[in-house]
Amino acid sequence: MININNLSKTFTDKKRGAIKAVDGITFTCRPHEVFGLLGPNGAGKTTTLRLLSTVLRPDGGEATVCGYDVVKYSSAVRKNIGFLSGDTGLYRRLTGREILRYFASLYGVKRSRFEEKLSEISEILELKEFLDTKTDKLSTGQKQRISIARTVIHNPPVLILDEPTAGLDIIASRAIIEFISRARNNGNTILFSTHVMREAERLCDRIGIIHEGKIKAQGTIDEIKAQFDSNDLEEIFLKALSVNATVNAD
Repeated sequence: MININNLSKTFTDKKRGAIKAVDGITFTCRPHEVFGLLGPNGAGKTTTLRLLSTVLRPDGGEATVCGYDVVKYSSAVRKNIGFLSGDTGLYRRLTGREILRYFASLYGVKRSRFEEKLSEISEILELKEFLDTKTDKLSTGQKQRISIARTVIHNPPVLILDEPTAGLDIIASRAIIEFISRARNNGNTILFSTHVMREAERLCDRIGIIHEGKIKAQGTIDEIKAQFDSNDLEEIFLKALSVNATVNAD
């Protein structure tokens, strides 16, 4: 569903010069799986996801989503993905229901289908008690659940989620983790970034550890534990950051 080959992106900073945010990474996210992209802040996670969502244009390499090249067929890519970023905004004067209806209409979702999908999402993400409250009155966790509902309202086959539980309390985080697990069971392909090892172990079929724009290791949790001779994913994560060459189980 997602194929990345030697993908790269460089930014220019006035003080530091050229910065390779993504440096020739390669990985695949297979149909109906959860692939976790793990890395510290500034590792290249967000840039990678923005390249796949067509928000940014790569400098080199190739990437396809659902068979569509992210540069040549960006419109088709956007129709097939739900993208949640850390700066996904909500219209503060609208209620959650109004926001979701608006975005459903942008995607051409019919009204009858919208009501059906809204009912389903509201149940899973526990939105009902605040769905008709203006978003500027909602907590951080409630806003994040509305944002995720917005991401999936058009029923895309691929979900790209950038640290979906960042800054949330345990109750809100649990609802989102359960939603991701259910989405995978329902046939979605999910790529999400995180630096929370427990989330990765609970959710991911495979993971990739990224640092300084490079994939340092990738494979299933068990494969990576075997490669690094450790059962502690946090210890493995720290070891992987110091690896010069990529450790690849594919």
